[in-house]
Amino acid sequence: MFKLAHNGNVLLDVVEHSPPSAAFVVEALERSQFCDYRVEHDSIKAYFDAPNNERTIVVASKHDAKLEVTIDSEKMLATGELTLAEGGKILDLDTAKQLIVKAGVSRGYKQAFLEHLLQQQFELAAGKTAKGVLAKGRLPVDGQSSRLIPHVETLKKRLNSPKLREDGTVDMRDFGKLANVEPGTLLIQQLPATPGKEGFTVTGDSISAKPGESSPLVAGDGTEISKNNPLELVSTISGVPIEIANGMRVDDIYTVKDVDVKSGHVNFDGSVIVTHNIEPGMKVTAKGDITVLGTVESSELTAQGSITIKQGVIGHQLDDKTLSCKITCQGDVHVSHAQYSFLSGHNIFIDRQASHCTMKAISLLQVGQNENPQGKIFGGEIIDAGMVIAGEIGNESGAKMVLNMASSAADITIQIDECLKETAKAEEQLDTLQATLDRAALVKDAEKKKALLAKIGATQQHYCQHAEELEKRKSSLEQHLDDLLSNANLAVNKALHSGVEIHIFDKVLKTNRNYPPCNVKLQEKKIEIEFKTS
Repeated sequence: MFKLAHNGNVLLDVVEHSPPSAAFVVEALERSQFCDYRVEHDSIKAYFDAPNNERTIVVASKHDAKLEVTIDSEKMLATGELTLAEGGKILDLDTAKQLIVKAGVSRGYKQAFLEHLLQQQFELAAGKTAKGVLAKGRLPVDGQSSRLIPHVETLKKRLNSPKLREDGTVDMRDFGKLANVEPGTLLIQQLPATPGKEGFTVTGDSISAKPGESSPLVAGDGTEISKNNPLELVSTISGVPIEIANGMRVDDIYTVKDVDVKSGHVNFDGSVIVTHNIEPGMKVTAKGDITVLGTVESSELTAQGSITIKQGVIGHQLDDKTLSCKITCQGDVHVSHAQYSFLSGHNIFIDRQASHCTMKAISLLQVGQNENPQGKIFGGEIIDAGMVIAGEIGNESGAKMVLNMASSAADITIQIDECLKETAKAEEQLDTLQATLDRAALVKDAEKKKALLAKIGATQQHYCQHAEELEKRKSSLEQHLDDLLSNANLAVNKALHSGVEIHIFDKVLKTNRNYPPCNVKLQEKKIEIEFKTS
């Protein structure tokens, strides 16, 4: 009934067989040896819709399997759409590989992907399509930054591990034996930064990985970089290891039970540990850190490092309105709670609350623990802070308190103005020198002219360099100012009460009602309150 033409078409002699309908032809094809061929429905339908004098009609056609390879816009994935054969040849592995290469795929190809796709030719019906991944690119893996592996217990770590009593309670005054190292002790081992792993696209392009940042190992006082290994830091003296940025130092430690009239004031070149309390009227000064395991009352503590007070800081207001307790350091201040005290440091961390204190933090002032601090600040004044985080600010009575943020911006603007003035003076000098240079060019004596031009040129170069330095300094100051103001933020996790006067640079906001959890920021030269969503 059907015969195959040389071009792959299946023909039906309609004169000889006179099929009654299109459905009859299709059903006959399905029962014939050409059942896998593509049925030409349009050709069959056209014959029955308008019979003509043609003796034969094309009722089916032969089609080989074909593979279309697509590469995504990022060139990170190549996929294939396989159209199964209809009476024609299936697609073999080698031919498919050639098609993939021709499409531009050169990396990330896995034969298992292709074999899985080609297997569909034996599982799906003729003419169906199957899709699958043929090649995958690889994203680059950024390198790891250099890391420090401590080999000794530092004072800070020890203070976070109070001794456990036999009854299961914790002795907050007993932190065990003081960590101590001898000369030559390995303090820190540095793991160097890694370069990362390069990525690639399926078309063969390489994608560079970002190398890890490398920070130099810092040898503080009492330490040195090992002569045998530049990635190791060792102690050079006996003492207590103290963490510093990217390294350690080893301090001589002065330990005293109480600082009172019996001990006298303490002034020590290393670090000081007070195992109990500091009594009123006493002073402790240290070039390292000061650590107090008890309380500090109406005393003055000054350190070039950090100050940690495990219990409270208690003072009172003097007749001249100053505060009797002063805690000042260049590092961080850590206290449990504070009242009527002056606190100043790079960062200030208060576990529970600060009442009627004057505080100054270069960067962060945080009252409360963990990631969602719930501590309270009420009364007193915050002189400066880049960021303040607390649970409550102010109190329900609406008593006035003042909070200043980004106060140092005023000094920065003064420095920027000074740069502008100095730049104007330098430009004025350059204008004057140019006029002098024009006059020198008219001098007839060649030797005198040469000497004048050289002298004027040297002076011009000096002022040009000075102007460039001023411009760089001004740009740096402007960037610092922008960062300072954009990062200034008062984060309140519980309540911001009325009576709080908030200063951010030269803008002021006075709260006249209570606010729920919120952030207070400077936006478009205005202090705005943004409420937090739960």
